[in-house]
Amino acid sequence: MKISGAQAFIKCLQEQGVDTIFGFPGGAVIEIYDELNKTDVIKHVLVRHEQAAVHAADGYARVKGEVGVALVTSGPGATNTVTGIASAYCDSIPIVVFTGQVPTQLIGNDAFQEVDIVGITRPCTKHNYLVKKPEDLVPTIREAFHIARTGRPGPVLIDLPKDVVGAMINFPEMKQVKMRTYRPTYEPHPGQVEKACKAILKAKRPVIYAGGGVVLSDANEELTALARKLNIPVTMTLMGLGGFPGTDSLSMGMLGMHGTYYANMAVAKSDLLISVGARFDDRVTGRIDAFAPDAKIIHIDIDPSSISKNVKVDIPIVADCRHALAAMNTWIDRKIDPADHGGKTAAWLEKIAAWRNKHPLAYKEDGDVIKPQFVVEKLHELTGGEAIISTEVGQNQMWAAQFYHFNHPGSFLTSGGLGVMGYGFPAAIGAQMAAPDRTVIDVAGDGSIQMNIQELATARQYGCPVKIAILNNGYLGMVRQWQELFFDKNYSATPLDVSPDFVALAQAYGGVGLRAKTKSEVEPVIREALKTDNVVIMDFVVSREEGVYPMVPAGKATTEMLLV
Repeated sequence: MKISGAQAFIKCLQEQGVDTIFGFPGGAVIEIYDELNKTDVIKHVLVRHEQAAVHAADGYARVKGEVGVALVTSGPGATNTVTGIASAYCDSIPIVVFTGQVPTQLIGNDAFQEVDIVGITRPCTKHNYLVKKPEDLVPTIREAFHIARTGRPGPVLIDLPKDVVGAMINFPEMKQVKMRTYRPTYEPHPGQVEKACKAILKAKRPVIYAGGGVVLSDANEELTALARKLNIPVTMTLMGLGGFPGTDSLSMGMLGMHGTYYANMAVAKSDLLISVGARFDDRVTGRIDAFAPDAKIIHIDIDPSSISKNVKVDIPIVADCRHALAAMNTWIDRKIDPADHGGKTAAWLEKIAAWRNKHPLAYKEDGDVIKPQFVVEKLHELTGGEAIISTEVGQNQMWAAQFYHFNHPGSFLTSGGLGVMGYGFPAAIGAQMAAPDRTVIDVAGDGSIQMNIQELATARQYGCPVKIAILNNGYLGMVRQWQELFFDKNYSATPLDVSPDFVALAQAYGGVGLRAKTKSEVEPVIREALKTDNVVIMDFVVSREEGVYPMVPAGKATTEMLLV
């Protein structure tokens, strides 16, 4: 019996294990929404802006470990998704975005709410499709999910013309997706594994540099086992936080532009850098010629195009991070007794400890003035480090990365590559949908939170008790910091002279608003928020001109840090 394209869409999503989608309706997808309302298997979350739908799907995917899904209409609905898609692309997040489109016979005629979203998103999707024939609908959806979740994950877009969605079709039998030109390499080459392991055992000053690939491939246990058995210090990228326990004695925290002094110094002085699922981003490397100048470099990545793209490596391993680390652990276990090897890095760890003692991650107290770092420290303390933390972008993002210590993968959600202001709150909603029993906190700035503040309505409608911690300094803080340091304090367009009363705004949406103006009020406000079963805005009025340190100025080596 034939079914409509809209019915096939629903059936195909169920087949892929989708239980939640985030979207906003419109004429081009009205048939799909009609069918969505007839099923209780898939929950639709109505956002208040299409950008938020994609960020929420992104947050959901990171926490759930499955493909996130967004559904929007054609034209402006589709173009509003581009920022979220580009963010997911930069951070390798598996999502599938469905956009409505005008009927196929009108494509190219400048019809009402027509836009070439396939052309627009081609540079920022892993792959995208325009479904031109009804019989191609189901195979395309199946292929899209396969591409999104396999290899190096990423966003896939499917453009759905209205006549294709409304057509009657036969639902094809489920078959394994096979693509002749797309076959990711999961298993490492044994010869490369052996080369890497021999180099590790020979090294005197090794450092593990862990990126987002560790989190995406669930390689945290294998990474932790390797580091601990050989006593190798670990530093993480912004996207890699949680891939190795942040409270472990071997953890050096984040490296790079706002990384710890000791992580940057350790990388600079290492004789072997073991890069796992990282892409040598410019925020990590600083001046390329001064990055780990004396180190042999091992690079494990499932994407061969990432290897030697920015930094030339000595031992490439194209493979899934978890598979490669498992193979390395097995090889090392056969060759050595970890008890005999553990002391080999003792002198190196002592050197790192000296750097840590000389320049710890710190800030200057100022009486009862609230320092933003103190707020993040209190969030960590009062949640036991077990909350899911999302962030906006800027100073709030860096303070969260520095002072909240993540012990588990999927517990830190941030727009790392694209740096999207407005990401954190909708991502937190998606995370809360994926993990309803977890505490989810969005660490925000008073500028960035206003990018998607309308999603307070979404949080209220769906009972998401997300907590928003606004580090309110009355500025677009990170740009202001650069203006202070490099532009003679010419604060051009960074003071936020008009901002809402965030407490009243929370109340206007039916949420809870709390405010702290002094350091002594911080803990009571956080405690009150954590016990409140509702969306809560915590408005922390913090030190206005506090900076994020350490900081590596643009064009400098990572050893040329500005310190507190």
